[in-house]
Amino acid sequence: MTTLKEMYEKEIVPGLKETFGYKNPMEVPKLDKIVLNIGLGEAINNVKLLDSAVEDLALIAGQRPVITKAKKSIAAFKLREGMPIGCMVTLRREKMYDFLLKLINITLPRVRDFRGISGKAFDGHGNYSLGIKEHIIFPEIDFDQTDSIKGLNVSIVTTAKTDKEGKELLKQFGMPFKN
Repeated sequence: MTTLKEMYEKEIVPGLKETFGYKNPMEVPKLDKIVLNIGLGEAINNVKLLDSAVEDLALIAGQRPVITKAKKSIAAFKLREGMPIGCMVTLRREKMYDFLLKLINITLPRVRDFRGISGKAFDGHGNYSLGIKEHIIFPEIDFDQTDSIKGLNVSIVTTAKTDKEGKELLKQFGMPFKN
């Protein structure tokens, strides 16, 4: 089986060059990084929740996440500056391609009533953000071992200049867009 990186170099680059009329292969958009983030507002009261989120994210990503801290104090949320409120991990190179392959072929089809992902979640610069409501759809997470179901944000950062280029790049990788 070929990896996504090999597929990108052999099939996607020529296809995108033809579609968008790029003359230089360096113009062709590529994946830059994938950022996984779990935000836990409940971590203010329960620190053990953050520890389990770090473990789960490490299993999902195959890389140790960093704990994110609050930038500002918000009295209404009983939040102080510097308090741990989530965790994130940035994937690059081979781990990024491996995660994307797993996301497209294994994880997304496990979502209940899955009909495709929205094609409207681009940011205007070709980057795509995907919200996952239940982190238990990943095969590494054992449902019996987890104490609570957490949400997960997946941000796919590309070098594309426009949303159209970014969407076409992800579509070529096999991302199941519904619109």
